[in-house]
Amino acid sequence: MGTNNQSGAASSGNKPPLQKRSVVSSFLYKFSQENGEPRAKVALFKRSGQVRTYPHRWAVVSGSIDPEDPSPLAAAWREIREETTLTSSSLELMRQGKSYVLPDESIGREWTIHPFAFRLKDPSEGGRGENGITLDWEHEDWAWYDPMDIEDSESFGAVPRLAESLRRVWFEKDLGVDAGAVLTNGLERLKNDHQSGARQLAGAALEILRDIILKMDAQQSTDEWWTKVRFAAWHIWKNGRESMGAAILSALLAALKGMEETFQRAKQDGTWSGSSSIEWRAASIEELNRRIAAREDAASKVSVALVNFLREQFATQEASGRPVKMLTLSESSTISHALERVIADTGLQLDLRILESRPLFEGVSLASSLIRAAGAWSSQASASHDAEAQKDSRVPPISKLQVTLYTDASAALASEGVDIVLLGADRIAESGAVSNKTGSLPAVLSARHTSSKAKIVVLGETEKVAPSGAACAHVVEDNAPTQLYRAWLAGHNSERIQSAAAGTVSNSLGSENAVATQPGPGEPAAHVGIRNIVFEWVPPELIHVYITEQGVWEIGDIHALSETLATEEERLFRHI
Repeated sequence: MGTNNQSGAASSGNKPPLQKRSVVSSFLYKFSQENGEPRAKVALFKRSGQVRTYPHRWAVVSGSIDPEDPSPLAAAWREIREETTLTSSSLELMRQGKSYVLPDESIGREWTIHPFAFRLKDPSEGGRGENGITLDWEHEDWAWYDPMDIEDSESFGAVPRLAESLRRVWFEKDLGVDAGAVLTNGLERLKNDHQSGARQLAGAALEILRDIILKMDAQQSTDEWWTKVRFAAWHIWKNGRESMGAAILSALLAALKGMEETFQRAKQDGTWSGSSSIEWRAASIEELNRRIAAREDAASKVSVALVNFLREQFATQEASGRPVKMLTLSESSTISHALERVIADTGLQLDLRILESRPLFEGVSLASSLIRAAGAWSSQASASHDAEAQKDSRVPPISKLQVTLYTDASAALASEGVDIVLLGADRIAESGAVSNKTGSLPAVLSARHTSSKAKIVVLGETEKVAPSGAACAHVVEDNAPTQLYRAWLAGHNSERIQSAAAGTVSNSLGSENAVATQPGPGEPAAHVGIRNIVFEWVPPELIHVYITEQGVWEIGDIHALSETLATEEERLFRHI
């Protein structure tokens, strides 16, 4: 266990400064059915007499964040493995909680606690189950508890503020069973939706928050009620799809700020007293419904902005009929809608190259939607075209769109001679770096190499801008390898490929957090890591233009919005 000690400021008088230490606290949960209802239990571990702090007290798996740990989550996985021998084959991350500071002058420490919750996999899922828990020297016993029974009292016999750490990951304790269930189901909805883009997920986040508020107890003080609303919003952001969380956070922050303004106006004009959380709830639901209904406006404005940009950049080609050569990849609802608008509202002809994404093969869906859009435009234009053709046989046939699908490994071939590389954005960092589907960076680099005049254009709503912070600090989403397994084992593959894949699967670690250990009897001597990373970063120096619903943006605009978001995030989520 690392020390990570730093000197803190002296608290008062001649007392020595508290030593600062950042630690992780990991709650391990199991779920079972009791009387037909799901029931949660959390494992508590009694600290042994050999530890330096809080001996013989109930705690969870905890330990210092070492300098070598790349993140608090990595430290949590390491501590779990050291103290219980469990790894990601037996556990999955369920939730993270908001960190907080806990001074303890009795031992001269100031803890910064990062809480996490993990679900113990059943043996039927390939995990070792609770029988796989093997204690190290730091603990002398362990037991299952109902999370609702854990309390911060001397009689309970736990380490300081254990219940406070728990409530930060077990939100049912604050929100109540019904609202907690809505949040749990909402988080699963966001986590498992790999079809929708960031814009749609942000809209779903607002719907989830609205449904939580409808289930929350309104018979409480407005301060307590408002804290719980913000608490729920934080969890939607952090525990849904954090890798696509920029849009979710922006939508939630804007909604929370809109609620505040509604409360203030209502109190100022005497519409209601503002002292009843029932009034606050009604106003919040109205504000959220208004924002949900208005979400398509931004997407439409982005499409118009792209139309204006292309017309300005390629006016000569629009007049001459020479096609604009464009490269994009996979499928993006923002790009799809915008290109449909280009087809309908301009005279531009498009030579569109789409890099097909594996293993999900979503590019063909983009091609299909654009072909339908071109067909709709053609049917509307055919009457006038036929009339002109009857007058002049030299009138050429209408052709607005030529689509070519390339495998994603063909980025260099597909980018040859292109005028534009059009990228979506799931997240835009303060620096202007853009996180988009994996394959974006090779496409950009290929175009920069093969077509020196090609413009790299990012298309996305301003809500994709993330709060200030380095791009490398953002979450990297590494999907389970199941998608690859399915592709390898598909019936159209040869027996050789299927056999090789089956052997690879049996030896696979399947996660960056899994750790290969010394093989035991009957265990394989080699393991295969499988990475199925969804997004990657394109640095700002490779990007020429950012197109938003507000028109063309510069990096300075992105930076300013990023700082504003960071300020609002701190203000609204500081005390939850």
